[in-house]
Amino acid sequence: MKNNKVFIISAIVLVIILVSNVLPGGAGVHNFTGERVLYLIKPSGKAEYHDFGVVESSGVKINVITFKTKVLFFEDTEKIYSDPDSLLPLKVERTISTFWVKEYITEEYDQKNFSVTLRKFKGDKIISEQITKTNGPIYNAITLPFYLRRSEGFKIGWRFTARVPNEFKIELVSIESIKVPAGTFQAYHFISTPDKFEIWINKDNPRVPLKIQGKGVFGYVLLMKECALPDN
Repeated sequence: MKNNKVFIISAIVLVIILVSNVLPGGAGVHNFTGERVLYLIKPSGKAEYHDFGVVESSGVKINVITFKTKVLFFEDTEKIYSDPDSLLPLKVERTISTFWVKEYITEEYDQKNFSVTLRKFKGDKIISEQITKTNGPIYNAITLPFYLRRSEGFKIGWRFTARVPNEFKIELVSIESIKVPAGTFQAYHFISTPDKFEIWINKDNPRVPLKIQGKGVFGYVLLMKECALPDN
C-alpha cells in the first residue's frame, strides 16, 4: 500500500515535465517571488506551489520553492533549490509522511556531469543511495513548467526533449480553451512520448500550468484552483 501511494505522488510530480535543455528565445517577467499556486487533485487531494524567490547561500544566489502535496493520508513536501536563471535543480529536500512512516529524501544534482544522487535517510543515517546519469542537463519535474513560461514563440508542432532524469519527447499539439476551478483560459496543450501525460499551460501571463492529466493504472488530474501573485 505504501509503495502504491509513493508511486502515485511521484507520478503526479513527474508529469509536470515541459521543457528541454534548450528553450526558444524570448523572455517575460522572471520575478515571481511570493507566487502561490493551489491545485486540486482528482480523485482526492490538493497541492501548493510557493516561490520564495532568490536567496544567497555561501556567496551563491539560488532560487527556492516548495511544493506540498496531500492525498488522503499521504503528505509530500519538497523544498527545491535551483539556479535562478535556468531553474536547473541543485538540491531537493523531501519529506514524505503517512500514518505509519516518515521518510526524508535528498536529491543532489551535478549538472556538469549530468548526474543526480538520491539518498534516503532514517534519522541521520543514510539507508540507501542511488546515482543516475544522463546525457544532458537534468531538470526537476516541478519547476520545469514554471521555467517554460519565461519563453516566447511557441507554435503548433513545437517539439523538445526533457530529462527528469528519464527522457521524454514533448510536443505542443494545440491551443484550446479549458475550464478549471480558477476559471476558463486559453491554454497551450502538450503531450508526451512515451504517452504518459498531457498538460495545459495558460497561454497568457503568468503562464501558470492549468491542468495536468496522468495516464495509466493510477490515473489522476491536477486542476488549478488559485494563483496569487505578490501584487495581486
